[in-house]
Amino acid sequence: MVAPLTNAPEFTVSELAGAVKRAVEDEFGHVRVRGEISGFRGVHSSGHAYFTLKDENASIDAVVWKGTWPRLAFKPEEGMEVIVTGRMTTFPRSSKYQIVIEQLEPAGAGALMALLEARRKALAAEGLFAAERKRELPYLPRTIGVITSPTGAVIRDILHRISDRFPSHVIVWPVRVQGETAATEVTAAINGFNALRPDGPIARPDVLIVARGGGSIEDLWGFNEEIVVRAVAASRIPVITAVGHETDTTLVDYASDHRAPTPTAAAEAAVPVRADLIGYVDEIGGRQRHAMRRTASNYRDRLRAAAAGLPRPLDLVASARQRLDHAASNLAAALRHTGQRKRIAFERVSGRLSPNTLRGEVRNLRARLTPAASRLAPALARMIDDRRKRLEAAGKLLEAVSYKNILDRGFAVVTDLDGRIVKHAAQVNPGDPLHVQVSDGTIGVTVGGAPGPRKRIRPPPGEDNQGSLF
Repeated sequence: MVAPLTNAPEFTVSELAGAVKRAVEDEFGHVRVRGEISGFRGVHSSGHAYFTLKDENASIDAVVWKGTWPRLAFKPEEGMEVIVTGRMTTFPRSSKYQIVIEQLEPAGAGALMALLEARRKALAAEGLFAAERKRELPYLPRTIGVITSPTGAVIRDILHRISDRFPSHVIVWPVRVQGETAATEVTAAINGFNALRPDGPIARPDVLIVARGGGSIEDLWGFNEEIVVRAVAASRIPVITAVGHETDTTLVDYASDHRAPTPTAAAEAAVPVRADLIGYVDEIGGRQRHAMRRTASNYRDRLRAAAAGLPRPLDLVASARQRLDHAASNLAAALRHTGQRKRIAFERVSGRLSPNTLRGEVRNLRARLTPAASRLAPALARMIDDRRKRLEAAGKLLEAVSYKNILDRGFAVVTDLDGRIVKHAAQVNPGDPLHVQVSDGTIGVTVGGAPGPRKRIRPPPGEDNQGSLF
């Protein structure tokens, strides 16, 4: 069959898909779309986010690229009605069109409030807002950390109020308090203060103040982000929040340890009034001095009352003094009486102590001792003779083994000044004094020259060739 003749151009599938892609991007290069988020399951492992925007009649695929995700002031959530800004494009591989989102915001204050309430309930269910988690603020913090914008009235109000009430060391961590990076910067500041060491070059604050001025719900939205709320709840340092005006409430206010209606009130909550503290200390000091005086007066009165019931010191010693006087007056008569009594007792026994009586007693004792002495003398003589024989035998043995017998044969004993016997030449040095003991006395000598090899000296004829015993 012959193909019909036509002048229509012929495209490949890729060419046609590319043409459609260019047409869509040229026509819808910048669009704002309102719809409800559906099918959002979080960020993909690649870092991109994919979901669908829908209304009651249609739906459109949406994508947030990895580089755009951190810059979104509001992160997509399932069921959230939003207004997105981006550009339309196609995905040629599956013949689909999609919107590449560059900005995302809730569709009106009602949507924001609904999102805020849903997030509050979810975080409260985790216990992040529980009252038992909140800690007491330090009464006198040495260092105060302030997280806020370095410019504007907020930081000036806080510093001025702290200086007026109780001057303290303040460390300011500058952050953006509005915009896409506000939540990330505030979170980093809270974590950074907690990471400081108490003994480091920069002291870790005793209390933190997170503050900013008033604004719309969109302006304060960074303080409703989950990462900021979790950072405040996890902080080991007590946190005071003062975000917005008194009527403004953000999620960090629920998680903080103390919520102040204004930044000035936050400074007041952080430090006491110095003048009030001085007055209170003075009042306590006065009360203490008054209590001490009252206590001393009470003890003085009690002492006087107790002393009134005690006898006088003279009355306590009067009886003893009288007994002493009585004893002193009777002492002379008692001594005379005792002397007479002892003299009479002596006279009673003096008759038995005559010289004749004592001589008779001596004769009786001698008569009793003589038989015993006659028996003791032979035994004592035998014992002395036995001891003499044993001593003579030991003397002969000692003489037999004595080295002095060897000295008589021509040998000598060499000793140093301490009496130690010199057995080897290595024991002495040239110039050392020595004693040489021979058979009839001791000779003092001095070592001369370096000790050399010993020479054998042949004894004279007729003498015994016996070596030294030492």
